[in-house]
Amino acid sequence: MKTLRPLVLTILGCPALLLATPVDSHISAATVYSDRVVVTRTAGLDLVLGENTLVFEHLPSGLVDQSLQFSGHGAAAATILDVNAATAFVDSTPNARAKDLEDQIIELNKQSRTLDDRAGVLNQERDFVKRMLLAATEANPAAADSTHGTGAGYRQTLEDWQKLYAYTEDVLGKIAAELHVIDDQRNELAGKKAALKQQLDGLRDVRGKSVKSVTVRMAATAAGKFEVALRYAVPGATWVPAYDARLRSEERAVELSYYGQVRNATGEDWQDISLTLSTARPSLGGGAPELRPWVVDVMPEEPVGLARYNEEAAVAGKRAKSMRAGAAGNLANQQFPDATGGMAAPEAPVVLDASELAAVVGANATSATFRIPGPVSILANNSMQKVSIASAKLAATLQYEATPKMVEAAFLSAAASNTTDYPFLAGSMNTFLDDTFIAASRLKTVMPGERFELHLGADEGIAIKRKLVNRFAENTGLTNNGRRVTYEYLLTITNNKKTTERVALKEPLPVSRQEKIVVKLLAPDEDAVGTKESPKEVTREEDGKLVWHLDLKPAEKREIALKFSVSYPGDVNVAGLE
Repeated sequence: MKTLRPLVLTILGCPALLLATPVDSHISAATVYSDRVVVTRTAGLDLVLGENTLVFEHLPSGLVDQSLQFSGHGAAAATILDVNAATAFVDSTPNARAKDLEDQIIELNKQSRTLDDRAGVLNQERDFVKRMLLAATEANPAAADSTHGTGAGYRQTLEDWQKLYAYTEDVLGKIAAELHVIDDQRNELAGKKAALKQQLDGLRDVRGKSVKSVTVRMAATAAGKFEVALRYAVPGATWVPAYDARLRSEERAVELSYYGQVRNATGEDWQDISLTLSTARPSLGGGAPELRPWVVDVMPEEPVGLARYNEEAAVAGKRAKSMRAGAAGNLANQQFPDATGGMAAPEAPVVLDASELAAVVGANATSATFRIPGPVSILANNSMQKVSIASAKLAATLQYEATPKMVEAAFLSAAASNTTDYPFLAGSMNTFLDDTFIAASRLKTVMPGERFELHLGADEGIAIKRKLVNRFAENTGLTNNGRRVTYEYLLTITNNKKTTERVALKEPLPVSRQEKIVVKLLAPDEDAVGTKESPKEVTREEDGKLVWHLDLKPAEKREIALKFSVSYPGDVNVAGLE
């Protein structure tokens, strides 16, 4: 025993060398990308002098090992010796939300079995009553016809049979009613189980029986308090932009509310965290893909059957190669630990000024980030949750556009410029005119300083009419071997609004694809028609459209005459004439 005592004392004197300390950490921040999230877990520790082994337990099994980053700070200096991740297998579902759903499904299954057992008992009772009635009837075949219960073979009176039938009817009726109730309860339980299973299936990567743990070894120069942060990437999270665009017609301004719709299916709830949304796309990698030579050659002849086999094999090979390349690309795009076990920090974005209630916007050469103000909670239930990024009020130019040949209505549009410091990424948009919902559409990506349009539907305040005044066909030429068709239209535009409005009125002019077919504009006069380079009130565009840009005062009515002719040889069949 004397020889063992020094060894025991040595082990007990340096427990940090052998014993791992579980870290009670919590998620404090998350940066969500289009296909993943980088989570930050923080914790406060009491380090001992010398080597400390820290273990972060019950992390998602989808954690990307190459993405691990570890950092810390405290009163004493410490060195990170190594950071390792390991997979552990557990008996039950590690995710608390999934485990709760599974427990609810198990309880519903118990209730369902109880209903099945009760239904079995009722079916047996029903069969017994039926057998009892059948046995009584077979023992007295003529008893049902007896009115006095006398004579040979009659053992029961009519009153006895009436009581028997009444009893049977009462018992069988109660059994049938209870079976109906049981069927309704079964259907209700089935609906509840289906809903719970759907929620459970929606929790990505949380139903497995495995988790990951991260072990960090540190060497501290002195005992004391230490704050640590563990960062890691995990799939199952995404975000997409969404917008509410509200035109304030009296102010001639667009109120644009910018949102992020965040989906969390990582298996970890985010409670009161600092949330950042990033437009970076790490799955694409850092550089452009390698361009390989495009080789063409003479294909050797081969039997039809062999050619088909080779074609199918080539398609299968390309599919497998594409899958391998995608997997390799995803791994290649990850950051790898440096010598200290930490990660090289990404380039810090330049923080731009933003309003107090808006997200803090960061921008670098290739992406933008939006730091959401205030704490945010997003459960890992795989459902979209909207968070506010920013709001902006943009000056708008209103214009009506009308194509009366297609529909006699004026459609309002608002043109505005992105005067903010951040881009409007492509996403879904709900459009409102004042407080009235107009339409659901999509907004294309709009960079700072770029102009965009909102389409706000038809407005009955601008009345449009189009009337065919005359269509005249005649023969031309000295020998009447030519043909000419003349069209005359009258366009009427009335501004019934209380403000001056601009209307762009568009009418098609036939475009000839054959030199034998000549289109001549008669009204308005050719001299009054401008071009893109020298615009006038009416301009002819490249595809033959005539566009009138009209500024109509309140209650103003304008009538526009459109007249043109189409001439062609009489022996030519012309397509496209009305």
